[in-house]
Amino acid sequence: MKPGIHPDYRPVVFRDQAANYAFLTRSTATSSHTIEWEDGETYPVIDVEVSSASHPFYTGNSRVVDTAGRVERFNRRYQRPDRTE
Repeated sequence: MKPGIHPDYRPVVFRDQAANYAFLTRSTATSSHTIEWEDGETYPVIDVEVSSASHPFYTGNSRVVDTAGRVERFNRRYQRPDRTE
């Protein structure tokens, strides 16, 4: 790697406040907020809205979609006159 052209790659804490979940990883992301981690060190913290702890695909908690109601509503809205042959 060329020196001086790459951003700092350092430990950063990503925190999902909706799921009360945080994890420490390495990233080039920056933040002015810090948090004291379990090892006693202070790291920059980045708040995220969705992580694997809160995403419906990973948690198995998905919304039930009323597809039958959507189809009926579509058919009513765009109903064509009956064609008899």
